[in-house]
Amino acid sequence: MAKSSAVYKNILVIEDNHAILDVITLILQSEAYKVSGINNSTDMMSSIEQFKPDLIILDIMLLDGDGRELLKQIRSDSKIQHIAVLMISARYTSENIEHGEYIPNGFLAKPFDIDELLDKIEGILSGKQY
Repeated sequence: MAKSSAVYKNILVIEDNHAILDVITLILQSEAYKVSGINNSTDMMSSIEQFKPDLIILDIMLLDGDGRELLKQIRSDSKIQHIAVLMISARYTSENIEHGEYIPNGFLAKPFDIDELLDKIEGILSGKQY
């Protein structure tokens, strides 16, 4: 199942549920992605600057912020607006997400299937929009 395209791609996971963050991190590392995880919105900009992710997996419902606001922050900054974003949420579905004018590269409702997560990541990294 591991694909060579995964090698050396950096993925930043922003998820405030430690169990989910750990699971996503382990899965992605097993697929040869380099992963950095944070559990709050406050550290996002410094993490992006230091880690230089190719993709950000961003939870919408964070304890200290709204993922849609963070997406707006990413898309409004010319230095980082090119970074792909996969939004995840337990509360929203792709039908009711209402992300406003800033659109993520993909969306996945929680709980999600591991293969579905990996397929979306691979698709987004190869330029697909979901």
